[in-house]
Amino acid sequence: MSLGTALALIGAGLAVGLAGSGSAIGVGKAGRAAAGVISEDPDKFVKCLILQLLPGTQGIYGFIVGFIVLIKINIFGGALALTTASGAMILGACLPIAIAGLISGIHQGAVAASGIALVAKKPEENVKAILLTAMVETYALLGFIASFLAVFLPTYA
Repeated sequence: MSLGTALALIGAGLAVGLAGSGSAIGVGKAGRAAAGVISEDPDKFVKCLILQLLPGTQGIYGFIVGFIVLIKINIFGGALALTTASGAMILGACLPIAIAGLISGIHQGAVAASGIALVAKKPEENVKAILLTAMVETYALLGFIASFLAVFLPTYA
């Protein structure tokens, strides 16, 4: 395996691993808050679940970028021997979703947990809680789009 191929694989791993970690932390924070609310009022399960699920999207974005990288370097058919420069380009292309996914997933989980606290006191305000939580998603989407587009830049084996 060439150094370039290894760099591309590291990029795919970072996209999946860091964005997935941000999602796991965020979903965990929101889940803890939801469990407390649901223990007091089980009828609020669906409203809490929606808020808990929102921080999970970063992991999906990272997985998509990582999978596209694996397809691009033909890992399933005998990986291409990429040049170091090409591998570094792919690694760099993976960084926006890796970093934005990690940070936004964590912070989206915190906003979701606050939204769950809002739903506990005022269930009719659940749409506002969802909107506040979804605002953090904007930055995960920007990182995803940047990585998605950059992965398609031409590289040379």
